[in-house]
Amino acid sequence: MAHRVTGVLIFFFLFVHVLDTALVRVSPEAYDTVVATYKTPVVNVMEYGLVAAILFHALNGLRVIAVDFWSKGPRYQKQMLWTVVGVWVVLMAGAFYPVLSHTLHTLFGS
Repeated sequence: MAHRVTGVLIFFFLFVHVLDTALVRVSPEAYDTVVATYKTPVVNVMEYGLVAAILFHALNGLRVIAVDFWSKGPRYQKQMLWTVVGVWVVLMAGAFYPVLSHTLHTLFGS
């Protein structure tokens, strides 16, 4: 279920990204306004969520491939899921400061 949810969230992001990029041809001023909103702490936290969704979707996709194409995959799918979750948590912890540094500096100072 989480794989599907993250896939839908990533699709939604890509749809919005294409729309806001296309806005530059319609009105460069409106595009600049939209891009300025992307520099807010709320959007920065949403970017961290996007990183989380993409990373989980990618790692879990590798697990799904292993379950489908490895003869022992179905037998070890639970262990592989927990491995994916563990790797995801470690990588998300490592991405915390690099992704959220702007927001952390904005809220708490440098």
